[in-house]
Amino acid sequence: MKALVYHGPGGKAFENRPKPEVEGLGDAVVRVLKTTICGTDLHILKGDVPSCEPGRVLGHEGMGVVDSVGAGVSGFKPGDRVLISCISACGKCRYCRRGMYSHCETGGWILGNRIDGTQAEYVRIPHADTSLYPAPEGVQDEALVMLSDILPTGFECGVLNGKVAPGSSVAIVGSGPIGLAALLTAQFYSPAQVIMIDLDANRLDVAQRLGATHVVDAATGNAVEQVLALTDGVGVDTAMEAVGAPATFVMCEDIVAPGGVIANIGVHGVKADLHLERLWSQNISITTRLVDTVTTPMLLKTVCAHRLDPARLITHRFSLDRIEEAYDAFSRAAATSALKVIIEV
Repeated sequence: MKALVYHGPGGKAFENRPKPEVEGLGDAVVRVLKTTICGTDLHILKGDVPSCEPGRVLGHEGMGVVDSVGAGVSGFKPGDRVLISCISACGKCRYCRRGMYSHCETGGWILGNRIDGTQAEYVRIPHADTSLYPAPEGVQDEALVMLSDILPTGFECGVLNGKVAPGSSVAIVGSGPIGLAALLTAQFYSPAQVIMIDLDANRLDVAQRLGATHVVDAATGNAVEQVLALTDGVGVDTAMEAVGAPATFVMCEDIVAPGGVIANIGVHGVKADLHLERLWSQNISITTRLVDTVTTPMLLKTVCAHRLDPARLITHRFSLDRIEEAYDAFSRAAATSALKVIIEV
């Protein structure tokens, strides 16, 4: 089969790989129909994720059709259309029983990281019964792909961890796909202000169309002052970091109000400064999280009910044999205006 393979920092190649086979009783092999590229894939290519070793097929998002299943799989059969979760969960270990699927002792974020992923014609899914979801009728395949990762990530790591509440003020630093997913799902809770911050004017325009009450162009150099002006000098109740860079984390420290929450969503490859000399007395909470996908069933219901349209985040489409072009477009988002790219297999 054809697959995109990681070959160490800065290296990747589209090449032939053996079709995966069922290895364990709980495995399913899925024929991928649609997949996408995540910002985390770019972090892998930068060398920020040492657990991903050279030779790994990339990708952890997608949907497809079940090709084969292990003898222990009871919830799916060949021919079923399925959503692939970015997190594999056994459902039985001590972490899964606490709802921390991301820390599953035999799963977690392994697709495209510790085992071969979804940017290929076929992918093996461990713990299939608890790591796949039936694809509902009437939902576009492309929209389903957005539920693999970015919608639950923005919601769980940003909105839920950030304690977004009715009438609250929210700032999201980074208006890329994850930041926009947090924007879409923050609106479930009717905050009074959702301020989107980015360097990219196009992404800020998209944010306004998706429901941001205010946008701040960080390229002006006075983003912190603008946010404080919008909040009467107090700062925001929730500051979400959705980039994964030291400067944007510090910006969250600068704009959070006393008693507020800094909710980190971004993947950080280098250290970021924590200014406790300023924050120690401010009753600030700082949260971190790797998405658990425990909210995926609820998010699926909102999409089925047309209360949420994640397909609005899709800007580009490519065939699998053009996946390297897709990476180029996604990695140069400022020039290409790319948000989520769909790769059809």
